Amino acid sequence: MKTLTCAVILFLFAQLSLPREATANPYLVKAGEAPATVRVATCAITGGFIHLYAALDNGLFEKYGMKVEFVSIRGSGISLAALAADEVQFLYCAADATIPGMASGSDAKLIAAPLVGLPWVLLARKDIKRPEELKGKSIAVTRPGDLTFRLARALLKKFSLSETDVKILTVGGTGQVEPFNAMRSGFADAALVTPPLDVRGRRDGFNLIYRLNDLGLPAVYSSLHSNAKTLRERPQLVQKWVAALAESIQFVERNPDKGKAAVSKTLKLNDADALQSAYDAYAKLLVNRRLSVPEASVAGVIEVAREQGTNVRRKASEMIDNRFAEDLEKSGFLKELWGGDISR
Repeated sequence: MKTLTCAVILFLFAQLSLPREATANPYLVKAGEAPATVRVATCAITGGFIHLYAALDNGLFEKYGMKVEFVSIRGSGISLAALAADEVQFLYCAADATIPGMASGSDAKLIAAPLVGLPWVLLARKDIKRPEELKGKSIAVTRPGDLTFRLARALLKKFSLSETDVKILTVGGTGQVEPFNAMRSGFADAALVTPPLDVRGRRDGFNLIYRLNDLGLPAVYSSLHSNAKTLRERPQLVQKWVAALAESIQFVERNPDKGKAAVSKTLKLNDADALQSAYDAYAKLLVNRRLSVPEASVAGVIEVAREQGTNVRRKASEMIDNRFAEDLEKSGFLKELWGGDISR
């Protein structure tokens, strides 16, 4: 009897000592399971997509039984069109840029938000040190209605400035390079950029005069989108995608050099200070470990878009599908991944 009791204790101890990944991570590929091919697009080239780049470069999607084909499409409108046509099944883009199009009726839903907040900063000529000093000056943005245009308007409103006081210059393009170059060439007095371009700007002698996260605007940055067909026909694939993205957030935090290497490769950037700036913004400051899309923030972005002329046809609740992110917490996956600390 004594021998049996000892054997039982040893057996239970051995069971508790076994690796827990098999039960704590129910989303991993099963033995003999054929990989599922899926296409993902980004709407820009930016350090803000560090978690996607790191997952692609370090084989995280393969762990979950997926073969991911990656394409880059410049511009949120074109990217949403490709998603609606099912040319891509997932879109990785700043939700602040896509929400107006989705609110107008584009076939897309937000299914995960790894970054919540605004990483944008305002750079200006060296003789401008405060936003109030922009009066009589100009800010370069991409195109009317684009995210930089809407942020510039919100910034002016915050400081009681009108578009008569400060000229908003549309210089074309789909990213930050064109507005930045317009400022460098003297065509504009200021420009909105995100890390790591802020480092280059300060080295060129421009002043960082405002961080737009301080506006307190509802904002959702880098987010994962999918379309109705994929959500309806391939929900298990969507669940695995969201799980892989959650693991990538943890991977980048635990492996900063690999995260920065993924950004370096995509942006063709070897500046250590610039890469650190991107890492601090996108792997630390704005991270949302739970991945759930905040409905109140989406609703707030919709209202801003409505005020600026967007024909709103959909409510925030119709543009969000949080069941996949919520399943990560219900299954115990997030708790295991983060050792219980999923507060961020």
